[in-house]
Amino acid sequence: MQGHAGRRRAVVTGLGCVTPLGTDVAATWARALAGESGVGALRRFDATSLPSRIAAECDPGAGPRGVPAKEARRLDRATLLALAAAEEAIADAGLDANAADPERVGVVVGTSIGGIGTLLDAHDVLRERGPRRLSPFVVPMSLPNMTAAFVSMHGGWRGPIGCPVGACASGAQALGAAARLIERGEADVVLAGGTEAAILPLVLAGFAAMRALSVRNDDPSRASRPFDRARDGFVIGEGAGVLVLEAESSARARGARIRAVWLGYGEAADATHPASPPQDAHGARRAIERALADAGLAPADVGYVNAHATSTPAGDRAEALALRAALGAHADRVPVSATKSMTGHLLGAAGAVEAILCVRALETGELPPTTNLDDPDPDCALDHVAHKARPHAARVALSNAFGFGGVNASLLLGRAE
Repeated sequence: MQGHAGRRRAVVTGLGCVTPLGTDVAATWARALAGESGVGALRRFDATSLPSRIAAECDPGAGPRGVPAKEARRLDRATLLALAAAEEAIADAGLDANAADPERVGVVVGTSIGGIGTLLDAHDVLRERGPRRLSPFVVPMSLPNMTAAFVSMHGGWRGPIGCPVGACASGAQALGAAARLIERGEADVVLAGGTEAAILPLVLAGFAAMRALSVRNDDPSRASRPFDRARDGFVIGEGAGVLVLEAESSARARGARIRAVWLGYGEAADATHPASPPQDAHGARRAIERALADAGLAPADVGYVNAHATSTPAGDRAEALALRAALGAHADRVPVSATKSMTGHLLGAAGAVEAILCVRALETGELPPTTNLDDPDPDCALDHVAHKARPHAARVALSNAFGFGGVNASLLLGRAE
């Protein structure tokens, strides 16, 4: 698995996350391998009036250790979760802020909705107490790019900075953008990932109006059931994932542990509908094909797929069709996991967290399961890793992330050797 001629190879040297399964990578991975669910009855507010009253919530106390309490109170929860994930990823990579050239360290953190919690709280203040009681931090703290800005500021990183806003593909898009910065020589290190904290009444009511959410309120842990015939919608979640992507030459020069190799990335638009995938899944198929072409790999080289699979009837069916179209006969032989069955759908953070799970699968030779897959939909027939983790020494992992607006992103990671 050699890099393309004329461009530098990117590798993964650090991982960090906060998810409904745990406040770090170790806890998240352990519970994912065990097939445990992070979904439960919604605790944060009274959801009695909502059709869907379940969610995959993170530990309410999750947040960064290195941010003063006064500053933390001003930050949106999405930013706090990402700062915690970035702290872990930086420590895992052994990235020394005093030794690294800050001009060569970039930050790309995507999100789907950004600081919507801050914005909605401010609207309540405006309505109930008037404009003079609004905080001057409302606008800056609600901007989608503010998470990337704070990760940059807290590390003193002065390289390229970005914030893809591509709905549920945002985290994967951030990783793709980061890899390209490294491949083109514009940065040596990039902190990249996604974050989301949108478990709020307006958001749940909006998704419910679309009939996108599961209403299996009496059995939360079994509500998210990708590829299952009885799936009835996704379960909203929250969290953040950050990976340290680094030029291989930089990583080897400082003696960093290389956890995985970045192989390829592809994007494509459906250009058909704001919320529904096309029946032939042409956008998702092209994203997978473009990732393979970018990596210089054949379909048979893919050893594992972490599917986007959100547990919606149309979305799961389209992804299965896209995998079959892009991988051909190999689609019958490649193991497929849908880890949203345990984490719920983390929206803009999903692509980054699932990339982290791919790295751990490549490192350990263990594939996390798809839980709740009791009656596989014949339209979604694949080699599902159902119910229990599966030992499998994959060398190449494919991770998909698809979003509203017809955004499709696929990335390929390779085992470090």
